[in-house]
Amino acid sequence: MDAANARSWLLLSALREDLFDAAQLSRADQVILDCEDAVDDSRKQEARGKVLEWFAGGGRAWVRINERGSQAWADDIRALWDADGLCGVMLAKTESPDQVIDTVQRFGGERRVIPLVESALGIEDAVSIARAPGAFRLAFGSGDYRRDTGTANESLAMAYPRSRLVTASRIGGLPGPIDGPTVGTSHALLREQGADSVALGLTGKLCLDLEQPAVINESFSPSPADVAWAVDFLADFEASGSVIRDGSDKPRLARAHKINERAELFGVNPS
Repeated sequence: MDAANARSWLLLSALREDLFDAAQLSRADQVILDCEDAVDDSRKQEARGKVLEWFAGGGRAWVRINERGSQAWADDIRALWDADGLCGVMLAKTESPDQVIDTVQRFGGERRVIPLVESALGIEDAVSIARAPGAFRLAFGSGDYRRDTGTANESLAMAYPRSRLVTASRIGGLPGPIDGPTVGTSHALLREQGADSVALGLTGKLCLDLEQPAVINESFSPSPADVAWAVDFLADFEASGSVIRDGSDKPRLARAHKINERAELFGVNPS
């Protein structure tokens, strides 16, 4: 699945080379190898080495690099500069557009950058970050955001930062943002939190283990019932001569076309 439409983003420690192949063969739409929070400072170079060795063997993935301004950030870019298997980078702890621009420029403008917004400051500057040249898609670091703000891990409490990222993405002309991960393996919890994300307009979600992507992919795809509604509405609209009948037709028409587009993309048939 192309990264602009990817639903499940499997985040895996860059030290877990035993899982790299399994991650690439999993149901995840995209894979991210984490050289930041999942790796102790004393093992950063080791982690980069494992990533580069896997890339040299034909592996492909995104890499979460360290925050702008740290020595580890500069070392990450130096190591990954010409790696053939690198799909792009996720920039940790993004709080300003300058951090995105600096990263893009260090890569010579040749790499896609996903700003990972993880703080109150980053959320409030989300529009500027989304408009930064080279920003590809926003992602939400929900765990660090809660730590920064003291926000509870509840749908209502987290609605504001998620909505900010959705609005910023729309203003910046980016694909819908990627939500933070769900901690736990319960399918019911994954579906519940996935539904909350979809309702707010997010179009992807970080995953923490190999079992989560299949559930997330289903949650972030249109349901067969939604596809059936879209097909029926479009058929009825065409049968009426494709003439706008009232004020609700245009928004419903746009929704039907969007559902159809995503259904075709993800292979969902009407019920």
